Amino acid sequence: MIKYKLICKDCNISFDSWFASSSEFENLKKKKYLNCYKCNSDNVDKTLMSPRLMNKNKEKKEILNEKKVRKKLIEYQKFIKNNFEYVGDKFAYEARSIHYNSKKKEKGIYGVASNNELKELKEEGIQAELIPWIEDKDN
Repeated sequence: MIKYKLICKDCNISFDSWFASSSEFENLKKKKYLNCYKCNSDNVDKTLMSPRLMNKNKEKKEILNEKKVRKKLIEYQKFIKNNFEYVGDKFAYEARSIHYNSKKKEKGIYGVASNNELKELKEEGIQAELIPWIEDKDN
């Protein structure tokens, strides 16, 4: 895993984010899946960063912490898969159906939505959260 300091070019806020690899960052950016947690803009990029110099003991602790974070994300994903209904790329439509039509669901929903869809849902007062998702064959 790799940690980058990101900056939103719209609201000028900087924040840290973890990625599986540098190529994963590039892939997510290309697909416009990266967004600012404050303004939900997808105009996010890496900032200049100094090289990370560590001693071996500290580096081992970092690796253990990264493994713990990954393990926790996988636990959350399993919980979501077991307790929510997957609606795929119809997430925004289903969320609106539940919100406006009082469509009763036995389970909550999860799925895929673009940054624009998430922004529109938020503007309409519909609560939706972006959760980091790790593609893992064992997950």
